[in-house]
Amino acid sequence: MAEPRISDKPIAEMKSSYRKWVESEGISLIEGFFIEDIRTVPLEPWERKGGPGAIICLEGTGETDDAYICEIPPGKSLRSEKHLFEEMIYIVSGRGATTVWNEGGPKHTFEWQEGSLFSPPLNTWHQLFNGSGSQPARYLAITSAPIMINLIHNVEFIFNCDYPFTDRYNSEEDYFSNEGTWYAGRVWETNFVPDVKNLKLLEWKERGAGGSQVRFQISENTLCGHVSQFPVGTYKKAHYHGPGAHVIILSGKGYSLMWPQGQPIQRYDWKPGSMVVPPANWLHQHFNAGADPARYLALRWGSKKYHGMMGEQAGMSDVDIKQGGHQIEYEDEDPIVRTTFEEACAKAGIKNQMEKYYKKG
Repeated sequence: MAEPRISDKPIAEMKSSYRKWVESEGISLIEGFFIEDIRTVPLEPWERKGGPGAIICLEGTGETDDAYICEIPPGKSLRSEKHLFEEMIYIVSGRGATTVWNEGGPKHTFEWQEGSLFSPPLNTWHQLFNGSGSQPARYLAITSAPIMINLIHNVEFIFNCDYPFTDRYNSEEDYFSNEGTWYAGRVWETNFVPDVKNLKLLEWKERGAGGSQVRFQISENTLCGHVSQFPVGTYKKAHYHGPGAHVIILSGKGYSLMWPQGQPIQRYDWKPGSMVVPPANWLHQHFNAGADPARYLALRWGSKKYHGMMGEQAGMSDVDIKQGGHQIEYEDEDPIVRTTFEEACAKAGIKNQMEKYYKKG
């Protein structure tokens, strides 16, 4: 038997396959914990997309998912593409249409507007068009590219696999137009949400502060999402979960606190367009210190239909930590939380409405 070769170099590479791919795309990677405004993030020419864009992989993703922003110039379209990672698209501004098809199958086109949410099914061909001849259309996408590229570490396979996932999409004519199905637990299974900003939400008592929510299961994905809203002068209970939840502020002004258990609290002030991604198992809490109800869209792991990435954590984020869950009840929170919120309300000139929720616990 031949002797093994001996190398004085370490086997570990300094960069992940995902980060090598980002470098090959020719645009910079935005990192950190927080994006102040997705509407104004500077974009660079992105050859593969055929329009300006920016790739974002914040610390809280754990490099399991990522985000990117892309613009479609007035009267133009992006290049058609397909890929072996999931992609959930939120329209930041503008209006237009998307065409989706399987290789050799019929093409189906649906229209979208600011606030729309949808997902081209896995490995389908798709192309986005701007419906305005005078204004660009900008969108934010959350994708599972990091985990897929790091697992397979073969970009050619990721972008050039011909397998049609007909269990996810089989060229159904009404795929993006049917009404979907509502399930218990505020879950709406649908493939197209016309406007997350004005969607009617359902009461969510467990998170406190008079909040409401709707959860989305879209395009048979493992990635999923939800929209939550809470009233002026209130805040939600602190909780933690796994990585990769991209929280996009739709309305209201306020701030989020984030901290690893037992570590100093970090504060991030937000407004419409801000985005924050809490790291895995960091406690975090959202506060409405503005004059309007605060609404946000969270695009994340934790599907109620296809369990996996979040495991059992997906159902524990609104269960009392004293009962084995991942949520801190109001009566157990650090006193600095209330003091900070009282100061924020006074500074904004709004009434603190939390006393009635403290009494309820």
